Amino acid sequence: MPEREAGGSLGTPTDEVRDFLRRRREQIAQRWADEPLFRTVFTVSRDEAVEAGKAVVDALAQVADAQRVEDPDAAGFSAVREQLARMGAARARAGLSPTQVASELAALWPPVENLLVADLDQAPPQRLREYSTTLSVLLGTLRLVAMQTALSEGQALIDRQRLQLLEVATPVIKLWDGIVAVPLIGTLDSARSQVVMETLLNAVVDQHARFAILDITGVPTVDSLVAQHLMKTVAAARLMGAECVVSGIRPAIAQTIVHLGLDLGTVKTRASLADALGYCLHELGTTFVQAPDGAGRR
Repeated sequence: MPEREAGGSLGTPTDEVRDFLRRRREQIAQRWADEPLFRTVFTVSRDEAVEAGKAVVDALAQVADAQRVEDPDAAGFSAVREQLARMGAARARAGLSPTQVASELAALWPPVENLLVADLDQAPPQRLREYSTTLSVLLGTLRLVAMQTALSEGQALIDRQRLQLLEVATPVIKLWDGIVAVPLIGTLDSARSQVVMETLLNAVVDQHARFAILDITGVPTVDSLVAQHLMKTVAAARLMGAECVVSGIRPAIAQTIVHLGLDLGTVKTRASLADALGYCLHELGTTFVQAPDGAGRR
């Protein structure tokens, strides 16, 4: 039992919890190191798990010292957010659902409670209940911080994967020396239109292309914002010395462009990718003759 408890000088429950955490830091970290949340994440050595546990205990003690046990935005949690994110991400990669991760976080409470009961076994029952309640609230806030951090990291991962999928879904094909094409399939939105522009312009530079074909045969419809993005892409390619040809405009898209009053007078358009390629080859001075067997030869 703490000396001040025996002497009758009692602090607030939050102060007592702070002192308890600092006093039992090593024991708590040792017990947490055997819990799945720590053991399965810090696999290099047990000492690594113990050090991670100590960092979390220190953060909890700092939050208690600030009297903000119910505040997930308390400054004390800042030091362990990255660690909590790492732990949550590792368990998610292992196939655990958010509910299962929350259960593993909840499993950190019993070892701490057992130590608290043993440490204050001579304290009045009422005080012990107050200390236990305060500590439970503090660990509940830790769970909330961990889940918020894990969800934020998960959303960031989704955003990165979405961008990667957009890039994969926007391939640039070299059709001929000096001719590149971007065949687009599926719905175009502002984000994807921006990726199209960046991908195409990078290809113009890398391939030293004189012509860039935007084939939208596989695009069912576009809105005014996307149409403007396409116009900007054409203009940007022209500034870089490449002529941009748009092919495969569907009737519905053509009507949309007309209704929107967009001026495509300066944009070269062709009915199909083959027509656009033929135009580009002609502009490059390349001609084809029909072979007797029906195959085209240069």
